[in-house]
Amino acid sequence: MAHDKLKRNGGFTLVEIAIVLVIIGLLLGGILKGQELMTNAKIKRVVNDFNGITAAIYSYQDRYGALPGDDNAAETRWSGVCGNGGNGNGVIDGNWYSSNVNDESREIWGHLRAAGLINGSKDNCKNPTHAFGGRIGIEDTYGGLYGTVICLEDIEGKIGEILDRQLDDGIINTGSVRGVRVTGSNTEWDIDAGIYHVCKKL
Repeated sequence: MAHDKLKRNGGFTLVEIAIVLVIIGLLLGGILKGQELMTNAKIKRVVNDFNGITAAIYSYQDRYGALPGDDNAAETRWSGVCGNGGNGNGVIDGNWYSSNVNDESREIWGHLRAAGLINGSKDNCKNPTHAFGGRIGIEDTYGGLYGTVICLEDIEGKIGEILDRQLDDGIINTGSVRGVRVTGSNTEWDIDAGIYHVCKKL
């Protein structure tokens, strides 16, 4: 009797181990599916950022006859708007990642906020951020794209490639969506380790 009792308390049966492994598999599957759903939701938000900012810029041009940021009448239209005002040359001057509040690429955010086309205060020229945590910026001509360009900072290669396929042709250096690799080669999307600035022509 004692011998039988010891045998039963000696460890798990194969059936018990199989049940535990199935439960672990289900939990891992649920976690991975949840992460995939969260990533897909962020991608949709980023696509909405591209579309929303494009619509805001066009609405501003329709209303005021000038590009936001470049608008040299913004200072008289709204007192207290950030920066020194644009020069009215029809181009967004300055780098999209500029830290100079007087660059048109920074003033654009104050002008869009003053016009009520994006959220925030007119005295705030800070770049908004996208769903993956980096800055959103605008400048004229960047990454092989000419004209007004909207850029997203620090996007993983696998996300950049998805965005490129959804919005354009899926090729890193052609079409209206381009990837600029932060370090390394820029000939194709590195979906395993690449970090990119993903830019779209307005």
